[in-house]
Amino acid sequence: MLVFKQVKDATTGKSWIETPLQGKTLLNSALLNKGTAFTLEERDQFNLLGKLPSRVETLDEQVARAYEQYRRYKNDLSRNIYLNNLRDRNETLFYRLLNEHATEMMPIIYTPIVGTAVKEYSREFRGPRGLYITYPDRHRIDQILQNRTHPEIHLIVATDGGGVLGIGDQGIGAMDIPIAKLMVYTLFGGIHPSATLPIMLDVGTNNEELLNDPLYLGCRHPRISDDQYDEFIDLFMKAVRRQFPQAFLHWEDLGQRNAHLLLQRYGHTDCSFNDDIQGTGAVTLAALTAAVKSIGQKLTQQRIVVFGAGSAGMGITEQITTALQVAGLTPEQARGCFWLVDRPGLLTSDMSQLTSAQVGYARKPEDVALWNRDITGMIDLAEVIHHVKPTVLIGCSTVTGAFHEDIVREMASYCERPIIFPLSNPTERAEAKPHDLIAWTQGRAIIATGSPFADVIWQNKVIRVPQCNNALVFPGIGLGVLAVRASYLSEKMIWAACEAIADCAPINQYSHAPVLPFLGDARALSRIVAVTVAKQAVKEGLARVDVANDKMVDELVDALRWQPEYLPFRVSQG
Repeated sequence: MLVFKQVKDATTGKSWIETPLQGKTLLNSALLNKGTAFTLEERDQFNLLGKLPSRVETLDEQVARAYEQYRRYKNDLSRNIYLNNLRDRNETLFYRLLNEHATEMMPIIYTPIVGTAVKEYSREFRGPRGLYITYPDRHRIDQILQNRTHPEIHLIVATDGGGVLGIGDQGIGAMDIPIAKLMVYTLFGGIHPSATLPIMLDVGTNNEELLNDPLYLGCRHPRISDDQYDEFIDLFMKAVRRQFPQAFLHWEDLGQRNAHLLLQRYGHTDCSFNDDIQGTGAVTLAALTAAVKSIGQKLTQQRIVVFGAGSAGMGITEQITTALQVAGLTPEQARGCFWLVDRPGLLTSDMSQLTSAQVGYARKPEDVALWNRDITGMIDLAEVIHHVKPTVLIGCSTVTGAFHEDIVREMASYCERPIIFPLSNPTERAEAKPHDLIAWTQGRAIIATGSPFADVIWQNKVIRVPQCNNALVFPGIGLGVLAVRASYLSEKMIWAACEAIADCAPINQYSHAPVLPFLGDARALSRIVAVTVAKQAVKEGLARVDVANDKMVDELVDALRWQPEYLPFRVSQG
């Protein structure tokens, strides 16, 4: 285990690091390594004399060199690999570099390029990070968790790789997703990297290409059965409770069945969060809230079509439904605002393959009996648009170009400011491109996308395209939960996060501005979200620390926020 301690003098307020590590061992510790920034005194005290070039640099000078090295790489995957290698050498330098170039580098370490890294995981593997737990090791999970590098773990991101972004089952390659998510927690939320743990639950894969790849590093068998999976997860959850009773557990990229099942089973008994369902739903609701407010309407007035009713689509639908009920609608009235379209077309109650999450939103067959159907008998998206005349169109389908010109122009014919969110990842799977949506609506569409897109030039005006990025919401939620040690994440806490984000949207100042803050502002935004979430937890009696007043909440949040900067070192005997 890594041995170090950060000490702060109560009188002077000055901090330093105490560690017994010396020489090459210290240089090989990514969390402690300062490289050429070790002072001459530190080099002498920690047996580093002669192990570094003679010049002592500042962190800013190191950042400048690292950025120059980064820019030499000609493709995004190479840049992703460079940044991950930098993190393995020097985490402080890595996070300072990201801080200064967050807008440019977020797509490289996170979506969409992390999707490419996931697919190439086994071929580009350079070294392990985090923990790997297989089904055969299900009775040794406590032992595996005890093999972690850092003793104090407050935040876990776990995946089984069953449904990654828009690319499906990626087996063990999905480990890059928890790693990337935790980078974002640290970058924007300020969670100390030593308090985080990525976990890959390797339960096999149904991806034949991976199973037949001689370089594939995961368990080379089909995914285990549902009963085996449920047993495995139950054992995992019990072990996590024993080892980390106050940790926040973030689920990521599970298959649709498992994502909803785990949220229902553990959402109110364990402090856990499903980003694909709750995170995607929260940031989309924040964008929608800001959009509706900007045009002087109410959320309850909207007719909403969701194209793609999987984990993400249903997460969005359920988050908006909760908001509609908060606004005064009954559950039935709230569900009546939605029309869901998936692979079988418009979802109707006579369909046999509806998931438990979809059932309450399915339309009655008699209500659409006169609608046109294609040769397979399904009611397609265009027909739904024609009859429903939606004010909001949300895409989570991964069907490239699904929001084509005819559909968009029809929306624009009856809706002054159509709200259109093509949210599918990666970029090439988006339902529409922003510049097309702007052109087809004569600049009237209110847009948010799932992947990053360039600004659109329309009639000599620059229209900035906001990314409906979960990174705007989950770091703040996690920070707020941890600050007050919330017993679980409630719906009201998520709704509070949505309102905080919507209140920070640029569209509140100008009607054609973005409906979401930009990633460059995400660190400041995450603090606002964290304070809001923590205060809501206190209000609901979910905080496991005594909080005397609102000022104390701010102090608890700020106390957790790590800054990537070098501290002086002192030798300890521990």
